[in-house]
Amino acid sequence: MPISFTKGHGTGNDFVIIADPDGQLDLSPEQVAALCDRHFGIGADGLLRVVRSVAGGFDSDAEWFMDYRNADGSIAEMCGNGVRVFARYLVDSGLASIEAPLPIGTRAGTKTVTRSDDGFRIDLGLWTTDGGEPLVRARGLDVPRPGMNIDLGNPHTVVALASEAELEALDLTVIPRISPEPPHGANVEFVVPAPAQGGVGHIRMRVFERGVGETLSCGTGTVAAALAVRAWAGGTIDAWRVDVPGGTLGVTMFPGSDGEHVSLSGPATLVYTGEVALA
Repeated sequence: MPISFTKGHGTGNDFVIIADPDGQLDLSPEQVAALCDRHFGIGADGLLRVVRSVAGGFDSDAEWFMDYRNADGSIAEMCGNGVRVFARYLVDSGLASIEAPLPIGTRAGTKTVTRSDDGFRIDLGLWTTDGGEPLVRARGLDVPRPGMNIDLGNPHTVVALASEAELEALDLTVIPRISPEPPHGANVEFVVPAPAQGGVGHIRMRVFERGVGETLSCGTGTVAAALAVRAWAGGTIDAWRVDVPGGTLGVTMFPGSDGEHVSLSGPATLVYTGEVALA
């Protein structure tokens, strides 16, 4: 069955976007994995199904729901870069307006998107940490390193490295191992803090995403990285610039009525459209 798709990315974190407003598609994990395969499919870090919440059977107060799948076909709770690309698709396709804040449903709750100077800004809401100090083993590190667990609706473990040379030496073709192992796995962010400039913190980061592998960018991962580095530095800086292989993202912490919120801002690009036959 042929279906239309759009290819998009946020700082190199790329997605196959499939519009299914009436919830008629039932994509299997195998079909998603085939579409995301970089050699035999379209190629992407994940798939965004654009569906109305009611039509898709999702419990969300937002009209539109981002049904996000990892490249291996597994279901994921949230994707920060994906939400920005999803919003860009809705606006450019005429399915929604962003003149007012645009709510988007995800498995991690409703996220609100607005315009920003660098593209789109998402209010990711509250965040949590369990206070643990997991040890992370990765190829290229001589000894296991302590990390910090951050939950933004999806799980992350952030590890600080001593230098950019150490960051470059990592071999992320091999899955990093976390001990104790998180029950649902986690994205692992390796970070090197840099001196703040003009009151804005600065981090360089690489990431291994569960169900995908190393990606050029991870939106919620940059947020987790900023939160962890802020905590390690004493918690005095609330605006951050995070450099990833695919570009630069902005992270801001700010007070909300229910506690501290965190936002992610950055570009979202639609690259091309096409048609593909599902096997």
